[in-house]
Amino acid sequence: MTKSTWAIDPTHSEIGFKVKHMMFTNVSGKFDQFDALIENQDDAFETSQISFTAQVNSINTGNADRDNHLRSADFFDVENFAVLNFKSTSVKKINEGTFEINGDLTIKDVTKNITLETEYSGQMKDPWGNTKIGLSVNGKINRKDFALSWNAALETGGVLVGEEIKLSAEMQFVKQ
Repeated sequence: MTKSTWAIDPTHSEIGFKVKHMMFTNVSGKFDQFDALIENQDDAFETSQISFTAQVNSINTGNADRDNHLRSADFFDVENFAVLNFKSTSVKKINEGTFEINGDLTIKDVTKNITLETEYSGQMKDPWGNTKIGLSVNGKINRKDFALSWNAALETGGVLVGEEIKLSAEMQFVKQ
Protein backbone atom coordinates (compact mmCIF):
# COMPACT_ATOMS: atom_id res chain seq x y z
CA MET A 1 0.00 0.00 0.00
CA THR A 2 1.22 3.45 -0.93
CA LYS A 3 0.18 6.55 0.95
CA SER A 4 -0.88 9.48 -1.25
CA THR A 5 -1.08 13.11 -0.21
CA TRP A 6 -3.24 15.64 -2.05
CA ALA A 7 -3.04 19.42 -1.44
CA ILE A 8 -5.87 21.77 -2.34
CA ASP A 9 -5.42 23.95 -5.42
CA PRO A 10 -6.83 27.25 -4.07
CA THR A 11 -6.91 28.92 -7.49
CA HIS A 12 -9.39 26.28 -8.70
CA SER A 13 -11.41 25.87 -5.49
CA GLU A 14 -14.19 27.76 -3.74
CA ILE A 15 -15.67 27.25 -0.27
CA GLY A 16 -19.10 28.81 0.16
CA PHE A 17 -22.38 28.95 2.03
CA LYS A 18 -25.96 30.25 1.77
CA VAL A 19 -28.37 31.39 4.45
CA LYS A 20 -31.94 32.70 4.31
CA HIS A 21 -32.27 36.45 4.76
CA MET A 22 -35.65 37.79 5.93
CA MET A 23 -36.96 34.23 5.54
CA PHE A 24 -37.42 34.42 1.76
CA THR A 25 -34.13 35.03 -0.09
CA ASN A 26 -30.68 33.51 0.14
CA VAL A 27 -27.49 35.43 0.84
CA SER A 28 -24.32 33.74 -0.36
CA GLY A 29 -20.82 34.01 0.98
CA LYS A 30 -17.46 32.35 0.82
CA PHE A 31 -14.12 32.12 2.56
CA ASP A 32 -11.25 33.58 0.53
CA GLN A 33 -8.44 31.99 2.61
CA PHE A 34 -8.52 28.25 3.27
CA ASP A 35 -6.41 25.13 3.17
CA ALA A 36 -7.21 21.43 2.83
CA LEU A 37 -5.33 18.17 2.64
CA ILE A 38 -6.32 14.63 1.72
CA GLU A 39 -4.29 11.57 2.61
CA ASN A 40 -5.28 8.14 1.32
CA GLN A 41 -4.01 4.69 0.43
CA ASP A 42 -3.28 3.77 -3.20
CA ASP A 43 -5.26 6.84 -4.38
CA ALA A 44 -8.51 5.18 -3.19
CA PHE A 45 -10.86 7.99 -2.21
CA GLU A 46 -12.83 5.86 0.27
CA THR A 47 -9.63 5.50 2.37
CA SER A 48 -9.21 9.28 2.63
CA GLN A 49 -8.48 11.30 5.72
CA ILE A 50 -9.54 14.87 4.95
CA SER A 51 -8.67 18.03 6.86
CA PHE A 52 -9.81 21.55 6.11
CA THR A 53 -9.30 24.97 7.70
CA ALA A 54 -10.66 28.40 6.81
CA GLN A 55 -9.50 31.78 8.05
CA VAL A 56 -12.78 33.23 9.31
CA ASN A 57 -11.50 36.78 8.83
CA SER A 58 -11.56 36.08 5.07
CA ILE A 59 -15.36 35.73 5.00
CA ASN A 60 -16.73 37.50 1.95
CA THR A 61 -20.41 38.08 1.18
CA GLY A 62 -19.83 40.98 -1.18
CA ASN A 63 -20.93 43.54 1.43
CA ALA A 64 -18.31 45.09 3.74
CA ASP A 65 -20.78 46.04 6.50
CA ARG A 66 -22.28 42.53 6.58
CA ASP A 67 -18.80 40.94 6.48
CA ASN A 68 -17.66 43.07 9.42
CA HIS A 69 -20.79 42.11 11.37
CA LEU A 70 -20.10 38.41 10.65
CA ARG A 71 -16.53 38.86 11.96
CA SER A 72 -17.81 40.49 15.17
CA ALA A 73 -18.66 38.82 18.49
CA ASP A 74 -22.31 38.66 17.33
CA PHE A 75 -21.30 35.85 14.96
CA PHE A 76 -17.82 34.34 14.41
CA ASP A 77 -15.88 36.49 16.91
CA VAL A 78 -12.69 36.34 14.83
CA GLU A 79 -10.61 38.03 17.53
CA ASN A 80 -11.06 34.94 19.71
CA PHE A 81 -11.80 32.24 17.09
CA ALA A 82 -9.82 32.97 13.94
CA VAL A 83 -10.08 29.55 12.28
CA LEU A 84 -12.79 27.02 11.56
CA ASN A 85 -11.77 23.38 11.14
CA PHE A 86 -13.11 20.17 9.64
CA LYS A 87 -11.55 16.72 10.08
CA SER A 88 -13.11 13.65 8.50
CA THR A 89 -13.94 10.59 10.58
CA SER A 90 -15.11 8.38 7.69
CA VAL A 91 -15.64 8.33 3.94
CA LYS A 92 -18.40 6.02 2.71
CA LYS A 93 -18.98 5.13 -0.93
CA ILE A 94 -22.67 5.44 -1.83
CA ASN A 95 -22.33 4.57 -5.52
CA GLU A 96 -19.91 5.26 -8.37
CA GLY A 97 -18.62 8.81 -7.86
CA THR A 98 -20.85 9.58 -4.85
CA PHE A 99 -19.61 9.52 -1.25
CA GLU A 100 -20.66 10.62 2.23
CA ILE A 101 -17.93 12.26 4.25
CA ASN A 102 -18.56 12.31 7.99
CA GLY A 103 -16.42 14.47 10.19
CA ASP A 104 -16.07 16.95 12.98
CA LEU A 105 -16.63 20.63 12.21
CA THR A 106 -15.35 23.12 14.76
CA ILE A 107 -16.56 26.73 14.81
CA LYS A 108 -15.95 28.97 17.84
CA ASP A 109 -14.62 26.00 19.88
CA VAL A 110 -17.88 24.10 19.32
CA THR A 111 -17.37 20.76 17.59
CA LYS A 112 -20.22 18.82 15.96
CA ASN A 113 -20.25 15.81 13.67
CA ILE A 114 -21.64 16.60 10.23
CA THR A 115 -22.24 14.69 6.99
CA LEU A 116 -21.22 16.07 3.61
CA GLU A 117 -22.57 14.69 0.34
CA THR A 118 -19.66 14.51 -2.08
CA GLU A 119 -19.28 13.95 -5.79
CA TYR A 120 -15.82 12.63 -6.60
CA SER A 121 -14.84 13.24 -10.22
CA GLY A 122 -11.87 10.88 -10.29
CA GLN A 123 -8.31 11.62 -11.38
CA MET A 124 -7.06 13.60 -14.34
CA LYS A 125 -3.71 15.00 -15.48
CA ASP A 126 -3.57 18.71 -16.22
CA PRO A 127 -1.57 20.08 -19.20
CA TRP A 128 1.52 20.43 -16.96
CA GLY A 129 1.53 16.77 -15.87
CA ASN A 130 0.02 17.27 -12.41
CA THR A 131 -2.42 14.60 -11.23
CA LYS A 132 -5.59 16.17 -9.86
CA ILE A 133 -8.87 15.11 -8.34
CA GLY A 134 -12.08 17.11 -8.13
CA LEU A 135 -14.74 17.23 -5.43
CA SER A 136 -18.15 18.85 -5.28
CA VAL A 137 -19.29 18.96 -1.64
CA ASN A 138 -22.66 19.91 -0.12
CA GLY A 139 -24.06 19.84 3.40
CA LYS A 140 -26.22 21.63 5.94
CA ILE A 141 -25.68 22.79 9.50
CA ASN A 142 -27.74 24.70 12.03
CA ARG A 143 -25.74 27.83 12.88
CA LYS A 144 -27.12 27.88 16.45
CA ASP A 145 -25.40 24.53 17.08
CA PHE A 146 -22.11 26.44 16.70
CA ALA A 147 -22.98 29.44 18.91
CA LEU A 148 -23.77 31.63 15.88
CA SER A 149 -27.07 32.72 17.35
CA TRP A 150 -27.43 36.49 16.77
CA ASN A 151 -30.72 37.44 15.12
CA ALA A 152 -33.30 40.21 14.85
CA ALA A 153 -37.08 39.88 14.82
CA LEU A 154 -38.95 41.17 11.78
CA GLU A 155 -41.91 43.50 12.20
CA THR A 156 -44.06 41.17 10.10
CA GLY A 157 -42.99 38.07 12.07
CA GLY A 158 -40.07 35.76 11.62
CA VAL A 159 -36.39 36.56 11.86
CA LEU A 160 -33.74 38.33 9.82
CA VAL A 161 -31.26 35.42 9.53
CA GLY A 162 -32.22 31.78 8.97
CA GLU A 163 -30.83 29.01 11.17
CA GLU A 164 -29.98 26.54 8.40
CA ILE A 165 -26.70 27.13 6.59
CA LYS A 166 -26.18 25.38 3.27
CA LEU A 167 -22.52 24.52 2.73
CA SER A 168 -21.00 24.07 -0.71
CA ALA A 169 -17.49 23.60 -2.03
CA GLU A 170 -15.96 23.02 -5.43
CA MET A 171 -12.41 21.82 -4.95
CA GLN A 172 -9.45 20.56 -6.92
CA PHE A 173 -6.59 18.74 -5.22
CA VAL A 174 -3.08 18.16 -6.60
CA LYS A 175 -1.17 14.99 -5.86
CA GLN A 176 2.05 15.78 -4.01
